[in-house]
Amino acid sequence: MSGRRVLALYAALLLGFGVVLCRLYTLAQNYSYASHAAAQTTVTLTLPSRRGNFYDCNGLLLTGVEQRWQALCFPGENGYARLYSYTDPQGQALLYRNRSRPAPFLLEVDRDLSALGFRCYPAAQRYPSAPLCRHLIGYLDGEGRGAAALEKALDEVLSGTGAQDVVHCGVTARGTLRAGQQPEWIRRDSGAAGVQLTISRPVQSAAEAVAAQYMTTGCILVLDVPTAAVRAWVSVPAYDPRDLAASLEAAGSPFLDRPLACYAAGSVFKPVVAAAGLEERSLPLYQCTGAVAVEGQVFRCAGGVPHGEVDLAAALAKSCNGYFVQLGQQLGAQKLRDYAEALGFGQNIPLAGRLAAQPGQLPSAQELAQKGQLANFSFGQGSFLVTPLQVAAMMNTLAAGGVYRQPFVVQGTLEETTGEQLQTFARPRGKRVLSGETTAALRSMLVQVVEEGTAQDAKGLPGGAGGKTGTAQTGQFSPEGAEYKNLWFAGFYPAEKPRYTVVVLQDRQQTAAASSPELFARVCAALEAAGPRGGKMRGNH
Repeated sequence: MSGRRVLALYAALLLGFGVVLCRLYTLAQNYSYASHAAAQTTVTLTLPSRRGNFYDCNGLLLTGVEQRWQALCFPGENGYARLYSYTDPQGQALLYRNRSRPAPFLLEVDRDLSALGFRCYPAAQRYPSAPLCRHLIGYLDGEGRGAAALEKALDEVLSGTGAQDVVHCGVTARGTLRAGQQPEWIRRDSGAAGVQLTISRPVQSAAEAVAAQYMTTGCILVLDVPTAAVRAWVSVPAYDPRDLAASLEAAGSPFLDRPLACYAAGSVFKPVVAAAGLEERSLPLYQCTGAVAVEGQVFRCAGGVPHGEVDLAAALAKSCNGYFVQLGQQLGAQKLRDYAEALGFGQNIPLAGRLAAQPGQLPSAQELAQKGQLANFSFGQGSFLVTPLQVAAMMNTLAAGGVYRQPFVVQGTLEETTGEQLQTFARPRGKRVLSGETTAALRSMLVQVVEEGTAQDAKGLPGGAGGKTGTAQTGQFSPEGAEYKNLWFAGFYPAEKPRYTVVVLQDRQQTAAASSPELFARVCAALEAAGPRGGKMRGNH
């Protein structure tokens, strides 16, 4: 190789080396590259979003009862072995997947493990292992937003902006915490608020215990008589809001919120017809032969048993269909329909947002122009459909001296850290629809239903009780040909100066483990045991 060629080669090498040096100098002076390199060693982990909780009327938690924690896990901490027993199967699976991952992660654990050297951040479990009032409260979707009932209706209040706390971790290439650094917990206020319900946790717990022991399908409602505030809301069967998939194929429609659904009423409607008769001074005597014919249709009393001569009080006590058929004919379709509307039937009951009880089905004036249809309507059959919440509002009107109030379930919103009331929801206004004289007379008759009539399974409560049974035909039959029936009892407790209205429905039944009046009595006994705290509303917790 000639000297000239060697010089040219050396010159080319020097030029290339110079270009590389210049490029390295340029990169060193570019701070955006430096920031990018730093960012590659900072991991940001997002904590579960904070959602406002539900509280009962005394400020007791209904959700968020059980505390959980988010443990911050780094590689090399032997987390798989040390944390396995403190998390659920889902968390154990996460531990297994991340056992060799070169990055930190969060794991939900059942206690604060700071003493073991893990950094833990509080994050309450939304629903407890034994959730209360699940049908009224509802459940969340996979993204943590309200998907049903009050969770959905009040989602904006409960979730706020949705802002979430984060944890910044400076890590090495292996995912371990950089020497001399600590994770940084950045808290972000989402503005989520708590919601205070009218539900009483002791009363709800007592009603759910009765339902769990004796009911297969049905519901129980408890109302505070002076205000119509709902103290207990039970629907059976129930679902697990933490494992919805387990109930998708379950029998008995566990996702159906029965207090809001429509059912044939049967004789539980007879107090409405009785109230109309008292108001209109239409109080016939009737000779019951066990059946009555109207335009060729025969309407029978239960079992076709004749009751002999009955007045209104005896007709209620014995649940004589023939008497109420005659009374309905005397009152006429329009008056009877007007009283039913005044007592809330055929109208929805709004609860929160778009959540409302269905209006049911009130027969039209045209339909009731047919005397046979009016006869059916007079003892709660035919096309007439009601919701348990409507029945509760009706019976509560009788217990409250003739003032109708729509039942309500939301008391207001509150700031959870201080208990300060943020917003108080307006209570529905009362409207007098029956005279005090009428309701006093009718309550006395309904007490006799318990003492001497069809509801003697509710007899014996301290202070007594009143109410009305109902066995409604559904027109639905088992494969063996037996008709399913709705077994009702709606009543008030105690007999004098009632404090509670209680409705029990066992739907789609052939035989029940306990009668609805018996379940009513068990609930009332539990109310007595719960004492005054079962119904007192407070604005803080």
